[in-house]
Amino acid sequence: MKIGKLNMVFKQLNRSVVGGILCLATFVAQAQTTETAPSNPNVRLGQKALIDGDFKAAASHLQKALPAESGDPDVMYMLGYSQYQIGDYKKAVESFGKVVELRPDHESAYYYRGKASNILAVQTETKTSSANREKLLNAAIADYTKAIELNPGDVKYFQNRGIAYRDLGILRGTAGVANYDKARATEAYDKSIADFERVLTMTPGKKDIQTEVKKAKVYRDNLK
Repeated sequence: MKIGKLNMVFKQLNRSVVGGILCLATFVAQAQTTETAPSNPNVRLGQKALIDGDFKAAASHLQKALPAESGDPDVMYMLGYSQYQIGDYKKAVESFGKVVELRPDHESAYYYRGKASNILAVQTETKTSSANREKLLNAAIADYTKAIELNPGDVKYFQNRGIAYRDLGILRGTAGVANYDKARATEAYDKSIADFERVLTMTPGKKDIQTEVKKAKVYRDNLK
């Protein structure tokens, strides 16, 4: 794949990575109805903003709750989720990182940190080195792998890891980039195809995933 095509491919793929948002309204509503409702007014305001779908306000309120609430994984998760929703992916990565430090078994935090890293890696409007893009993609793959270890029955973890492997294949298989490596690009595409095929095993008949398998095979087979 030529370097001139890289940005075009990533622009098309970025739209699919952003999709599939998980709603937090139930989580927040349950948190508000517990006997230990948060005493911090900024946390309460942040929860309400989340329920209302005002993620910008939620992020603002929850940020103000720090550092007092920085040791609460639920607060940090809500902050990371809000930051993710408003497109502040770098901060979301940091917030979800704090969540998994506090709760190493928080599979959803690994999932969303992976998604945020993947989006950052393929953003063509952001100037960054191919080495940094590769680092972000490998971080996303590691997060999805951890989420799979925690819950191997969740199909979206395999699907998103497949996307990350595919994006890594595109990056490493683009002639002209500093980290071009046909062998590693081929390996990434093979792993992508394996994950997508796992998705089809778990949820047969998904036409979008069938298309992803075909595209990954075409990309792999046309490496120069």
